[in-house]
Amino acid sequence: MPTLTPTPEDTVIYEFCVLYPSNLSQKEEQTLLKGIEEIFAEAEAKELLRDAWGRRGLAYPIKKQTEGNFVVLYIEMDPTKVREIDRQLRILPHMLRHLIVRPPKDYEVTKFSQRFEQWLKDRETAVETERKEEEKRLQRKVVEKAKREVKRTEAKKKAPTSTLEEADLSKKLDELISDDSLGL
Repeated sequence: MPTLTPTPEDTVIYEFCVLYPSNLSQKEEQTLLKGIEEIFAEAEAKELLRDAWGRRGLAYPIKKQTEGNFVVLYIEMDPTKVREIDRQLRILPHMLRHLIVRPPKDYEVTKFSQRFEQWLKDRETAVETERKEEEKRLQRKVVEKAKREVKRTEAKKKAPTSTLEEADLSKKLDELISDDSLGL
C-alpha cells in the first residue's frame, strides 16, 4: 500500500471517515456520495484513496439507526479549508457522522475492506482445516473400534467351547430318558 506523503508544501493529507444510514435507497446513497465529492472538489482537494467498508453495526443508535455504511477517504488538500469542509459535511442530508483525522507522517495506508476479505478467507481456511481434523479423529475412532471388535471375535473363536454335535446330543438325551437306565 502507498505511504502518504503530501506533494506540495501547502497541502496536507487527511483521513475522512463518513457514516451514513444503511437503509438509504441506491439513488439517495449515490446522491450523498456525489455531494461529498462536490464538497471536496469545491475545496480543490485531491482524493488519493477511497475505502468503502460497507454495512456495519453501530455500538449505539445514532438518529435511530443501528447500522450504517462507512466510507474512508484519504484526501490531499489545503489545511485552511478543513473547517469549511467540516461545516459542509455537518449539514449534508443523510449524514450520520463524520470524522477528520490527520494521519502521522509516512503513514502507510491499508485498505480495511481488503484486509477484511482476506481475514474471511483465512477464517474459512481455518474452519475447513478444523473440520478435516475432526473428520480424521472420527476415522481413527472408527478404526480403533473395528480393531477391538476383531480382537473380541478372535478371542471368542479361540476360547474352548464344549459344543456337542446334534447327533451326540440326541444320543445322550435318549440314554437319559430310556427306561433301561432307570431299572424298571
